[in-house]
Amino acid sequence: MGSAQAHFLELAGMRSMSTIAKSKQRAARGQIAFDQLSVERVKRRLLRDALRPEEQRDEAFRRMIFSIPAGRVSTYGRVAAAAGYPRYHRAVARLLRSDPPDQLPWHRVLGAGGEIKLRGAAAQEQRARLKLEGVKFKGDRVDMDRFEHELKPWEVYAGLGRD
Repeated sequence: MGSAQAHFLELAGMRSMSTIAKSKQRAARGQIAFDQLSVERVKRRLLRDALRPEEQRDEAFRRMIFSIPAGRVSTYGRVAAAAGYPRYHRAVARLLRSDPPDQLPWHRVLGAGGEIKLRGAAAQEQRARLKLEGVKFKGDRVDMDRFEHELKPWEVYAGLGRD
């Protein structure tokens, strides 16, 4: 075999090796894309589920919300997590929107970081109610270091088994 032929075969082999490597890279990228697609589908399913009323879940949220004392606050996410439904913060917001007004102390539940998520007159009312209870603000947000209530589900559910 001549050196030209050997060189050609060497190049051909290298080319096929680089083609194989590129195919593996494409497959890996495809797997990543597939994994991301799966994660997005799970997120969409979770969000759809959170927007549907579900009595057992909503009752757990209500118990956590009622456990927040006057002058203290919590967040949608912490209420959901303490009730046993992490990542269901939107379901907490849906519950507060759909329950009759003043059935729950809705004004004690805020967005992450102490932000009032409501708009317009509802936001002004929430802020006024919190101020009446002695909650202080830092700018537009509640001072969470001083006024955030640590939800303790074990205390909330402790008395339920007793008659």
